[in-house]
Amino acid sequence: MPSFTPLSPESLAQLIADRFDELPGRRVLAVDGADAAAPIELADRIVAALGARGRSAATVSTHDFVRPASLRMEYGRADEWSYRTVWFDYDAIEREILGPLRTTGRWLPALWDEHRDRSARAAVRVAPADLVLVLAGPMLLGRGLDVDLSVRLELSEQAALRRTPPDQQWTLPALRDHATAYPQSATWTLRWDHPDRAALRDDSPL
Repeated sequence: MPSFTPLSPESLAQLIADRFDELPGRRVLAVDGADAAAPIELADRIVAALGARGRSAATVSTHDFVRPASLRMEYGRADEWSYRTVWFDYDAIEREILGPLRTTGRWLPALWDEHRDRSARAAVRVAPADLVLVLAGPMLLGRGLDVDLSVRLELSEQAALRRTPPDQQWTLPALRDHATAYPQSATWTLRWDHPDRAALRDDSPL
């Protein structure tokens, strides 16, 4: 049976920064969590912790890599299968960020403006030699993305329902089904019902 250790978001950010001290060069961290878990907030906290140590770091949201509305909503505005399979452009994340980052150091911070439904028109950036890119958003694990370390933020069904706006609750079955289909462990897995009182999962045998 797994055990759980209480851990504040600040301590988690420092723990992750400690690990990256051991990993020089350009690196990628995935923070996998439903929007209700606010993965971007944790990503920004990690970026700040890395920056305080003098390490270059940046956050990328999967919501800046969605497909056009004509594809996302081809089967309606609340289609669970579409949300799980075509809403986010994971192939573009690999093509525009992860692959080039490993080779040329060039990466695109945003591809599509989700709200205006048009190209984000973002300029390509050149990564410093020590950049840690923190990629945050839903359903990242199980996509075969080339990341170095990963965080999974787990919500109970009650917490997910409580923290998801009513007009977005149609996404919850898709999130649950994806987590069930791809249960592989992350570097760090946390119970995140109450982020200020999070718990770090430890599956090590006693």
